[in-house]
Amino acid sequence: MSDKYEMTISRLTVDKLGVKLYDRVSAVIAEIVANSYDADATHVQVTAPMDEMLATRNRGVLKDKGYVIEVKDNGVGMTPDVVNPFYLKVGAERRTDPKRGGLSIGFKRKVMGRKGVGKLAPFGICQKIEVLTSGGDRVTGKDERGHKKKGYLTAHLILDRKQVLTDTDEPYHPEVGPKDGFVLPEPGTTITLTIFNHRRVSKLRDFERQLSQRFGITSGDWRITLIDSLKTKTDPECECNVGEFSIATMDNTRIEFVADTDPADKVTYRAIGVDGKILDDIKAGFEYEGRFYPITGWAAYSKQPYKDDLMAGVRIYCRGKIAAQTNIFNMKAGFTGEYDIRSYLVGELHADWLDEDEDLIRTDRQDILWSQELGQALQTWGQNLVKKIGTITREPKRKKAWALFEEVSKIHEKVARAFPSEGQKEIRENTVEIAKAIAQTTREDELKDAKHVDSLVGLSMLLGPHITLDRKLREAAKESDDPLSVITGILKTARVAELAAFGQIAEDRIRVIKRIERLKDDPTTLEAAFQSLIAEAPWLINPQWAPITANQSFVTLKHEFEKYYKKCTGDDLVLDQFGDPKKRADFVLSSQDNAIQIIEIKRPGHALQDNEMERIMKYVDLMSDFLDELGNEEFKKLFPAFHVTLVCDKIALRGVHKQAFEGLKARGTLTHITWRTFLLRTRKMHEAFLAEAERQRTDAAKGF
Repeated sequence: MSDKYEMTISRLTVDKLGVKLYDRVSAVIAEIVANSYDADATHVQVTAPMDEMLATRNRGVLKDKGYVIEVKDNGVGMTPDVVNPFYLKVGAERRTDPKRGGLSIGFKRKVMGRKGVGKLAPFGICQKIEVLTSGGDRVTGKDERGHKKKGYLTAHLILDRKQVLTDTDEPYHPEVGPKDGFVLPEPGTTITLTIFNHRRVSKLRDFERQLSQRFGITSGDWRITLIDSLKTKTDPECECNVGEFSIATMDNTRIEFVADTDPADKVTYRAIGVDGKILDDIKAGFEYEGRFYPITGWAAYSKQPYKDDLMAGVRIYCRGKIAAQTNIFNMKAGFTGEYDIRSYLVGELHADWLDEDEDLIRTDRQDILWSQELGQALQTWGQNLVKKIGTITREPKRKKAWALFEEVSKIHEKVARAFPSEGQKEIRENTVEIAKAIAQTTREDELKDAKHVDSLVGLSMLLGPHITLDRKLREAAKESDDPLSVITGILKTARVAELAAFGQIAEDRIRVIKRIERLKDDPTTLEAAFQSLIAEAPWLINPQWAPITANQSFVTLKHEFEKYYKKCTGDDLVLDQFGDPKKRADFVLSSQDNAIQIIEIKRPGHALQDNEMERIMKYVDLMSDFLDELGNEEFKKLFPAFHVTLVCDKIALRGVHKQAFEGLKARGTLTHITWRTFLLRTRKMHEAFLAEAERQRTDAAKGF
């Protein structure tokens, strides 16, 4: 009896189709469950050790932990005489029987299996597959105890992976199990897997989602139950039924693809939009070589971005079993709305023709063969769907973004506090309008970042008064005359806009100052960096100094003085970083308050040395001579004075250099401040400026 059952197959085929394609427990179980569905089962029970590794691996040595996975169904089962031609014939076409037409025996289900390789899937995770199956007509025979009973004839066989993968093409004879030939009271099949590879079974609820994602079946005569073999029946997490794979979708984003049958059994396929109207620019299928290929199901935007790979994109099913999953139908990167499509597009489409005349499904059912001509036609249809969804979901997506922004930012409360008077109603409305425009184009992850949202609120409140002023000026330009009320409104709005801008500038500067306070304590920061900083932001020395475009006279003065310095000393002088970027500035030269401002900054903690004071003295003397020289009278009219600001923590001068230092200070030509004083004074003055701007803004609001 050892050769009762026979499998004929190339052993390399088993390795490629079984081991190589299926290495996840959920994928293996899905293949077994699909066979149960094809066998007209109404209930499948999967028992496994949930959330557990099936084997351990220590220093390359694999050790089985003794667990068992069992898949039991109540389908039609098999009798011993059909096991060889039907079950053990690998690669046999499942739908060639003209009497069945690719349908199951009892419920006339569209058979999922076609290639006959799913039975090999368990070898991807285990070493032994035990098959116990009873079917056929009810007969009289012996039960397991040898008693004469009525029941269903049973086949019992055990497949061993090591023997199957022996390097030979000779037929393989599975071991015959002890229950073979007996009768059992009910038909059905039980597949038992043992001796596992290093694989993990998912948690019960995760396993449920994984299986529900793989089957797009909605039927009252089909149920899958998962049981955790590690828990007792009283534990509420011991078992669960596999439900429909559901995804919460965003309102007004769904497109349905439906098939309607009229009394004459004529089927009409339609695409229905969010308003219930039939869509003309997207069909429920496509034409290819004179044949219409229908597609049913739906596509939409999910309420939340993908939380896992299971819900990512559109799931495509063939005969109720997943065939592919795609979120962009192979569109090239860079298309409009790509981020949203990749993050939110979901759907469930059914195309039962995918493996009929021309099988477009990869053997591992992980994707479609898009390169085939029919696959290309499906891809084109899918890309049009992606574009359509992107168009109709734009407005719902904006509404959702604005609702989230309102919740996180409290924009209405903040705007009401900033512009409280009745006369500022227009400013409030414009500010909220700007915030809405910004929020609707901001990614959801950024809208959940409170700091980022605060910055957007600040920007909106800064722009609101300016937009209002611009609109009032446009309105005034259209008037035939200038009513006093219009002019008054313009001036008041201009005042609020000015104060809002100044306040924002002060806030930004205070943040910069705090950053510099940290920077100055970094020993790696060089003097050149500070010199460059002052050239770009002279308000650090004096808050009233704002960066302005240098006039041509001042530019000429700098160039002429550099030449004069070279003539008198023979040395090159770099007055700012705009000359040669490879040279650091000797001094920063600025024009403020009708005076030439000379700024020298030493690194924090530095003590001014005699040679450094020598250079300052030389610079002052030469600047005086330069301005008094014949021919430079025009420069002196424009810049009648000059002043030196020295930022340096310590003074280590002696003799004549110390006397010169004190003399310049006494005449008011030189101001010496330490880094601490420099930053403290600058920050205090900006904080005072900010407080004054806020006071004036409040007074201006009262005046509306």
